[in-house]
Amino acid sequence: MNFLSRIRMPYLAWCVFLAFLGCASVPKPGPASGDVYVTMIAAGDNLMHIQLIDCAWDEESGSYDFEGYYSEVRGAVVRADIAFINQETLIAGEAFGYSGYPEFNGPREIGQALVNVGFDVVNHATNHTMDKGEGAVRAVIDYWKTQPRVTMLGLHESQEARDAQNNIVDVNGIRIGFLAYTYGLNEIPLPKGKPYLVSLIDADVMAKEIDALRPRCDFLVVSMHWGNEYEHTPSKKQEELAAFLAAHNVDLVIGHHPHVLQPVRTLAKADGGSMLVFFSLGNFLSAQDKRARLLGGMMRIKLKADKDNRVSVEESELLPLVTHYERGHKAFKVYFLENYSEALALLHGVHPDSEALSIEYFIDLIASIAGGKAREE
Repeated sequence: MNFLSRIRMPYLAWCVFLAFLGCASVPKPGPASGDVYVTMIAAGDNLMHIQLIDCAWDEESGSYDFEGYYSEVRGAVVRADIAFINQETLIAGEAFGYSGYPEFNGPREIGQALVNVGFDVVNHATNHTMDKGEGAVRAVIDYWKTQPRVTMLGLHESQEARDAQNNIVDVNGIRIGFLAYTYGLNEIPLPKGKPYLVSLIDADVMAKEIDALRPRCDFLVVSMHWGNEYEHTPSKKQEELAAFLAAHNVDLVIGHHPHVLQPVRTLAKADGGSMLVFFSLGNFLSAQDKRARLLGGMMRIKLKADKDNRVSVEESELLPLVTHYERGHKAFKVYFLENYSEALALLHGVHPDSEALSIEYFIDLIASIAGGKAREE
């Protein structure tokens, strides 16, 4: 069943959404002898505001429970061979204090919920990484050491660890490599003498690391924390960086940070192949209060390796998501747009009567992004 048959939208909206996908087409799969397949999904910003943390506290058990937030999308995560998420905010634990904007930190139970839901590649290279200082960064690194099934990106305990580049996931014999970079750290400097701690966007460093990892994997993914917040159109810098990545033969770019959806494009690589770019997947989960920031997307791709182990993107799609919560910042949950209802929209906490929310609003927003006309409200 392809994307066209999976979301209940009017025909015109389908045409618009395919335009939004641009060159990220969905070719018909055909079984071939010796071919191997891998599916990968990616979610955008898991932006843990203090309201989400408070809402997850269960008085009866005296503990946090975040898993319910993801119950509506869990099936898609579990079914994927590889599931990526951008963990926007720190999960350094109680010792560093729980807080929301502008300097975030949450319980480690957030990480456990992501593991239980099925995510196995987690990015931490974001502008909020240094919100609580070096100690919190190292606490996050230490936490993920307790989760050996998870590949954590963007943080490094030493230069030697960073140079080792052990972030290769082998699925069905297909070696998929991951790198991650962020544009900055909200003007908080890295500790003196420790430039390795967080992977920053730096052309010279990126070229060295990408070129070193490229021969070791069959498919190379780069996570990019980039762009301008709340802008649906990729910035000039994003365009330049995408071209740079294509020149270094990256296969897939997963973008985040703008907190809103941006288009999907395909660029030509230096080796003659193609690179798929999801410029921004928007928010996965947050307590933000503007309608456009409630629409995110889940990337889903299917990779095919032929008998000579040449890997290509067999299918690609972007599944629209809605972050739901009710008045008083309660009942947080992520829904696929195809499963969201007008009844839920009427309950949404974003509704101070000036901002009506509806399925039609989200369809129109997708259309405006496709046409390059979307603007922050």
